[in-house]
Amino acid sequence: MDTLWAGWRSRYVRSADEWNEAGCLFCRLPDEDDAEALILERGGLAFSVLNRFPYTTGHLMVSQYRHVADLADLTAAEVDEIWRLLVRARRACGEAMHPDGFNLGSNLGRVAGAGVPDHLHFHLVPRWAGDTSFLTTVGETRVIPEDLEVTWRLLREALALLE
Repeated sequence: MDTLWAGWRSRYVRSADEWNEAGCLFCRLPDEDDAEALILERGGLAFSVLNRFPYTTGHLMVSQYRHVADLADLTAAEVDEIWRLLVRARRACGEAMHPDGFNLGSNLGRVAGAGVPDHLHFHLVPRWAGDTSFLTTVGETRVIPEDLEVTWRLLREALALLE
């Protein structure tokens, strides 16, 4: 068996327990500085943020501030703002990064794959032709070619141009 080393992945594995001990990630992030938390945009009811452990460059999430786990518990205003932020994030990501497509989704509940099952959030994942190479499918390793802070600045600039 070949071994592909991805040392950065250990940060994610170790930090999962720290996240749970420190309380809900999506409740804590809005209290942090935008650059430190990688928050892209804040609305009155929701915010967008880069995923610190992305599937691809530009992988981001949108969540409401309120600690709600189920779609049925969102207010109409939260739904509107979440969707508005997702659309803006998709437009900015498309302009700045030119992906070939996007995945958009949410994992509702731990058995559905939610890493933070008690706070609803949506993922927007830019995709490029061939981004699922042997490294991902066989080696279970992802290559992220850009530093998160660089991606954060790029997307913040693109969002500012949408104003």
